[in-house]
Amino acid sequence: MDEKALSGRLPERDRPWVMRTYAGHSSAAATNALFRRNLAKGQTGLSVAFDLPTQTGYDPDHELAAGEVGRVGVPVAHLGDMRALFDGLPLAEMNTSMTINAPAMWLLALYGTVGLEQDAELARCAGTTQNDIIKEYLSRGTYIFPPAASLRLTADVVAYTLREMPRWNPVNICSYHLQEAGATPVQEVGFALATAVAVLDAVRDSGQVPAERMGDVVQRISFFVNAGVRFVEEIAKMRAFGVLWDEITRDRYGVTEAKQRRFRYGVQVNSLGLTEAQPENNIQRIVLEMLGVTMSRDARARAVQLPAWNEALGLPRPWDQQWSLRMQQVLAYESDLLEYPDLFAGSHVMTALVDEIVTGARVELDKVLELGGVVAAVETGYLKSALVTSLAERRRRIESGADVVVGVNRFAETEPSPLTGAGAEAVEQVDPAVEAAAAEGVRRWRADRDGAAVDAALARLRADAATTTNLMPATLECVRAGVTTGEWAGALRQVFGEYRAPTGLAGATGTGGDPGLADVRERVTATARELGSGRLRLLVGKPGLDGHSNGAEQIAVRARDAGFEVVYQGIRLTAGQIVAAAVEEDVDLVGLSVLSGSHLAAVPAVLDGLRAAGRADLPVVVGGIIPAGDADTLRAAGVARVFTPKDFALTSIIDDLVTVIRRANDLP
Repeated sequence: MDEKALSGRLPERDRPWVMRTYAGHSSAAATNALFRRNLAKGQTGLSVAFDLPTQTGYDPDHELAAGEVGRVGVPVAHLGDMRALFDGLPLAEMNTSMTINAPAMWLLALYGTVGLEQDAELARCAGTTQNDIIKEYLSRGTYIFPPAASLRLTADVVAYTLREMPRWNPVNICSYHLQEAGATPVQEVGFALATAVAVLDAVRDSGQVPAERMGDVVQRISFFVNAGVRFVEEIAKMRAFGVLWDEITRDRYGVTEAKQRRFRYGVQVNSLGLTEAQPENNIQRIVLEMLGVTMSRDARARAVQLPAWNEALGLPRPWDQQWSLRMQQVLAYESDLLEYPDLFAGSHVMTALVDEIVTGARVELDKVLELGGVVAAVETGYLKSALVTSLAERRRRIESGADVVVGVNRFAETEPSPLTGAGAEAVEQVDPAVEAAAAEGVRRWRADRDGAAVDAALARLRADAATTTNLMPATLECVRAGVTTGEWAGALRQVFGEYRAPTGLAGATGTGGDPGLADVRERVTATARELGSGRLRLLVGKPGLDGHSNGAEQIAVRARDAGFEVVYQGIRLTAGQIVAAAVEEDVDLVGLSVLSGSHLAAVPAVLDGLRAAGRADLPVVVGGIIPAGDADTLRAAGVARVFTPKDFALTSIIDDLVTVIRRANDLP
């Protein structure tokens, strides 16, 4: 008998998964250079990060884009930017993932147009548009339109790609961000599958796809998942996903071919679990999380992108991304992982764990469907409240020490790290001139195009949006006419309106038995009495386009539990809106949360606004991913406290907020 058969090895070694790094910053030209370097190092696919103005449908010269251009991704404002982004890269031969949601149709139209300019056949172009708008209302916050209109755009993209780009994944259902927002494995699976059902129902009900082709739709639906450090549980979660996806697509949509029902997913392992304290520990976290989505052959990721060790500190450098790519390559090419069949087949431990997750996720899915589906569960605030509550419980376990985070709440003693000894040089720095150049570039682009063609294209887009017509043809006309990202989104805003998702605070429950909370509550009550007010009032503000609100919401929940009256209006506010709310609500403290790197622009704008409103006396604190040098700058500008991810004890933070209020009011 063959030696490999005797040893249990596969006859042939498996091909590795697609290896990506999530990349994009500054400008299209700079990102193109980064793509070329990464591909030369052995990366086998591209994963494009777009900046927040692009993700939320604004041009670089819009008021809300201030401080955000090129920060967390590459700005793409028009066809010229997309040409520069992929200059010299053959799109017909690439596998490109684009993390874009609300404007996914727009970015796909730009991408396809550049492909045609390269003489690439659209039918050969392979890749993915993330295009999962539901999780944007729950976690990332880069939504634009109401849920129903957003699902219409997704369905239109699915129908278009089925006809024109059959190798393209038109939507990538994202449980990744649900886990970041607090979801347990059971909630992550149940809520993500509820989203998938909403997308497939929207496609089926749109009348654009014949019933006999639903199998073709299903096999192009992919998922994007999160893998935490509890890698055994993550393996079981992925196997559970596959079980339920097979069941849903067979029973609800009548897909008979097993190949079409296969659960297909890509992964980025858990950035939320990376720590600012002792960041070198993030390396082993990333490796363990990678194993959670690669060890099980029957539930192995199709594509993997790993964060860098220093993402809790700021924007990773090319060398940091290279380190993460090399982790994948060592596992795929040096280890023997790909030589064996599934390692967990027949394991009673794994089977029991999978069954437990399947059972729980089925209950969560049924609950959402009973509410009327995932859109109704978003609009009522049910899903957001469930996630905020779960995240509060997770934070409670960390603060109590029940869940250990090495270097944070245990084993905090450390030697100085040579990795961070260079200070701010340990992360990529975005040149402030990038924003001015992008703003000037989009103004030149507008000046040089045919205005009549632009007006006609936008008029067609608005007219089609008012009907049930597929919007991809009108969007492609906009691309060719030279319409900008902000103009495309603006035209649809006029038809669909904008949306503000529920914050989830009203239905969220707090931590319960935190022994330190009673003392803080007494300080809150005493301070309010000394100030002659009924309750202390805290305004939690999210300036700019940063939609990652998990931390802000947890502060709001804990402050409310401590006796504060909390004013929280959600994400995406201008400095003027925050100042107006602070004055109108007569708050005692303003807390700003900025995780996008725009703090040096967003925070001074609020401080200036308060001074102009005659409230220079109102204390301001800031939380976010803020390097030490930037924290010094903010304090010098008048910020009372700066909190970063290393400040994990929420009750202590709330206690510190009381101290800030007392000092601002000359109380002992």
